[in-house]
Amino acid sequence: MFIQADIVVKAVMIGLAFASLVTWTIWLAKGVEMAAARRRARSCVRQLTRADDLEAARADIAAGWTAKGTVADLLEAANREVRRSNNLSSGGIKERLAIALSRIEAKAGRDIARGTGLLATIGATAPFVGLFGTVWGIMNSFIGISQSKTTNLAVVAPGIAEALLATALGLVAAIPAVIIYNVFARALANYRALLSDASGEIIQHVSRDLERQERGLAATVVALPRARPAAE
Repeated sequence: MFIQADIVVKAVMIGLAFASLVTWTIWLAKGVEMAAARRRARSCVRQLTRADDLEAARADIAAGWTAKGTVADLLEAANREVRRSNNLSSGGIKERLAIALSRIEAKAGRDIARGTGLLATIGATAPFVGLFGTVWGIMNSFIGISQSKTTNLAVVAPGIAEALLATALGLVAAIPAVIIYNVFARALANYRALLSDASGEIIQHVSRDLERQERGLAATVVALPRARPAAE
């Protein structure tokens, strides 16, 4: 049917087959990437939860296979902000840290979602492209009927079957694309939630560390000997 089809219908079929190939390629590549990123983020969140302070969490994450990843970038941003703002108020540090972590989260979400929008495009347009091939093929069939001046089913059926094949290929390309896109959307939401949990744990660690420093400084000031009054 493909060989006997019109050149336009052939182009439609080839385009839909290529779109289907792109869909499964994205599924394989992004599936592996998202699974690894979610597994790494989940492990980092557990390490952050178990750690007593930010430095211990950084040491645990840097020592394992999670040393490279978005959560490691979040920890580095927190350490950099604390180091640059060591003489400033703790409230300002936490506010700036929340902004920096939210930017890293947004960038990580954009990076891992790159390419998934193509799935939505394929899922939305493939049925219409297939329908276009079908309409074109049926038009050619009607032209053939008028030229042959017969309505014999043996003459009409091959052209209609070729046309309907384009619609079938459109559905074959669109249905997996929509399903895979929805699966990736849920996985991406889960990944962003994990990054949000990691950011929350990091901010809590920074808040506790700053409070410990303030209490230690206050205790040092109280422990200093008072100056004796000058002798009259």
